[in-house]
Amino acid sequence: MSGAYRIAPRRVAFDWRTTPLHWIPDEPTATHVINVLHLLLPAGERWFVKVFKEALPLVTDPELRQEVKGFMGQEATHSVQHSYVLDHLAEQRLPTAEFTRYVDFLFERLLGETPPFGAPLPAQEWLRFRLSLIAAIEQFTAVLGDWVLRAEGLDRAGSDAIMLDLLRWHGAEEVEHRSVAFDMYQHCAGTGAARYARRIEGMAVVAPVLAWLWVWGTAYLMRNDPELAGRMRYSLRAHNQAVAKGLLPTWRELGAAIPRYFRRSYHPSQEGSLRRAVEYLTTSPAARAAAGAVGRAAVS
Repeated sequence: MSGAYRIAPRRVAFDWRTTPLHWIPDEPTATHVINVLHLLLPAGERWFVKVFKEALPLVTDPELRQEVKGFMGQEATHSVQHSYVLDHLAEQRLPTAEFTRYVDFLFERLLGETPPFGAPLPAQEWLRFRLSLIAAIEQFTAVLGDWVLRAEGLDRAGSDAIMLDLLRWHGAEEVEHRSVAFDMYQHCAGTGAARYARRIEGMAVVAPVLAWLWVWGTAYLMRNDPELAGRMRYSLRAHNQAVAKGLLPTWRELGAAIPRYFRRSYHPSQEGSLRRAVEYLTTSPAARAAAGAVGRAAVS
């Protein structure tokens, strides 16, 4: 931790009234691959906050404690804003509750405060395992956050400006706090070989589960898309075509994040560009409006 940059939530808001269902014009596959974020993040980021609240009493480093609180504030805001997108999809006749109830079950029951199915796992080990999962997930969110900040293909395709701002504001904050979950895990997970082994275990669980959820989620959205009316299904061919247009990250970008994470010397501060993230947050319409509201409240 450098201590040179303060992590704090931004109370942003977005107006979805004019955002079309296919917010990347004529690109339903790319649209729905990215829309899976809205299916996973409301429950997932609420869970991040709950687990960090459990672990917060274990944090003895005041600097890390401050960063964790900033992380929790940002994640709570992300959860709320992505849940509003689910409401918008429902208004466009694409309900998501059939899928998100499984996501809720995953985070609230399988990964809740106690191990599932009465597994005889000590509370401290169960907490450490869940912290390792969050650290691994945050590896991917940092990679995706940096990608979306650089994704000129989304601009060339004429993507909806509001959705792009949501994704880039969120991506920039993921780059901002890219190291916090990792540092939290390292701080709370003891020392030595067991800490490293548990970190690897976390990624070994997260990578295939995320891949499965993403494919399943995309297939669900395309199958239930009222504008497609069953005429199109998710396929790797269409996915790869979207990648070639710069509308989605490459498989190599995503896959290479895993062996980097496996290095013993790895630290997430090596991911992405904090400067790029901060620069976007100074121009983001939603972030600027939030900062202006805070300034007006301070003056009044």
